[in-house]
Amino acid sequence: MVQQESDLPVDLSAPAKRALIGSGYLQLEQLANVREAEIEGLHGVGPRTLKQLRTALEARGLSFAATKGGKE
Repeated sequence: MVQQESDLPVDLSAPAKRALIGSGYLQLEQLANVREAEIEGLHGVGPRTLKQLRTALEARGLSFAATKGGKE
């Protein structure tokens, strides 16, 4: 079995990494296609993880997908 490389922030907590990878999110670019609320709903993902992900996305000129109406 070939393990795919992940470019998620290395300082994420182990539960957050397991939640993201277990849901199929290995690359930051994938997170730009989903709403922040969807990621927040994953077990192991909390405010600190969301902040880390937002920062990592912004560093690449990306952000979480917008919601209908622009706000959650």
